[in-house]
Amino acid sequence: MSPRKSDATRRRLLDAATADFAAHGIAGARVDRIAAAAGVNKAQLYAYFGDKLGLFGAVFRLHADAVVDAAPFTADDLPQYAVRLYEAAIERPELVRLATWAKLEGVVTDNLVTGSSAVTVKLQAIAEAQRAGRVTASIDPQDVLALVLAMALTWSAAGLSATAAPDDPPEAHTRRKLALAQAVSGAFGAGQE
Repeated sequence: MSPRKSDATRRRLLDAATADFAAHGIAGARVDRIAAAAGVNKAQLYAYFGDKLGLFGAVFRLHADAVVDAAPFTADDLPQYAVRLYEAAIERPELVRLATWAKLEGVVTDNLVTGSSAVTVKLQAIAEAQRAGRVTASIDPQDVLALVLAMALTWSAAGLSATAAPDDPPEAHTRRKLALAQAVSGAFGAGQE
């Protein structure tokens, strides 16, 4: 199989698996259904990804890496980081659903993201910003990051409030992003001890 055809087949499998895992979870996803939707046989799927969990890992990495690229982290501007995560969740709602299914089904996703050491780098950056007085120092860096993520995903499918959608009126997205930035700034800005 040529590299171009191989890449196209892999992409079709990832697209079909994204839809199936997001809709049915890991346990509920069916390899037969994914292979049929991608127009390949199960043997090809297994050759590419090993097993269903390997396929899920590839799907999760694909979407998580895209969000990491879309929402570059800076500890010196946590409000804008949160806003970029909000935007990324709107653009890639399947990642939120995949992460939610993984959590519900007990599948650890920390090691599925390319450069999972990125979390360590973020925590170090937050700690440095705390030492420099740019981020409140009374909250552990892990908790700062967890809270920023939770705040950014408030309107996602995993949140408890109304779910934001790409076709919501622009003023609704603007209102949410302004509220999010203000809340993150108020919660974690310097001098918030």
